[in-house]
Amino acid sequence: MRLSEGKMRRMKALANSGGVIAAAAMDQRGSLQKSLAAAKGVDQKQITDQMITEFKTAVTKVLTPHASAILLDPEWGLPAAKARSKNAGLLLAYEASGYDNTQPGRLPDLLPHVSVRRIVDWGADAVKVLIYYTPFEDSKINDIKHAFIERIGSECLSYEIPFFLEFVGYDPQGDNEKSLEYAKRKPEIVTRSIQEFTKAQYYVDVLKVEVPINAEYLEGSSVYKGQKAYTRAEALDHFRWAGSAASKPFIYLSAGVSNAQFTESLHMAAEARVDFSGVLCGRATWKEGIPVYAKEGVKALEEWLSKEGVKNINAVNDSIKSAKPWYAKMDAPVPV
Repeated sequence: MRLSEGKMRRMKALANSGGVIAAAAMDQRGSLQKSLAAAKGVDQKQITDQMITEFKTAVTKVLTPHASAILLDPEWGLPAAKARSKNAGLLLAYEASGYDNTQPGRLPDLLPHVSVRRIVDWGADAVKVLIYYTPFEDSKINDIKHAFIERIGSECLSYEIPFFLEFVGYDPQGDNEKSLEYAKRKPEIVTRSIQEFTKAQYYVDVLKVEVPINAEYLEGSSVYKGQKAYTRAEALDHFRWAGSAASKPFIYLSAGVSNAQFTESLHMAAEARVDFSGVLCGRATWKEGIPVYAKEGVKALEEWLSKEGVKNINAVNDSIKSAKPWYAKMDAPVPV
């Protein structure tokens, strides 16, 4: 399906001059609040709205000159959006933070005061939605998630705004997603999730996907802990299989790992010749600035970001030189 003129225009605003999406992410909400509270040594309730907005604004102001776009949230991120560099497009999150933990299945929900129309009115170039998803979940639960994504895709289609879908895997039995056993299943979870949401009925424009391996169980990686889930050759095959499952542009998320670990994974994607279209990278660039802000305030955070944060985001940018333009995956014309 060809993109509408409105979607084409907005996709161009989210990518760099080569058509690669080199985006920063600053839509963390509950997790950011918890991290700031821990760094300050205070109760989470003492982290005010003003603190969260101040942190997001500093990250946006300092890092967006080095990014093609920034992902923010409508709850605390709208003031920060005004501080972004003129070169940077804007994605806004549509989902409520976290998931429904009153029933099984990690069911998602949308922010009650937000709609795609409002996201368009706020000047965004794309809608982002995160869901927790695994093909090993009960089919009735996954059917609810499929319908949920179909509705959002249709809403985005109506308003001619790109739909970025992020899916994060989990174990439906409640096992630890950082375990060796989960690491062994992760390539299949990522690949089959890509196969599902690349289908036409969801109207997803860009898939935001996990790296298909856990490098802590990759023999020879910089973070290898001694238990092997895959050799390097097997890991490269996992990158290829997951990438080949996508008929739409896809970008990698950093999932909270260190900058060094994320860039190492991106180099592996390049080595495997995966046709990914960039990244949407958050904590790998700025999370080490949390204690700086907590202890020394916003000016110290801005100084840290201007040195270490910029170094981190440039390391990511250097690691996506092999990325392909988003329009190549769509077999679309080069935007003018």
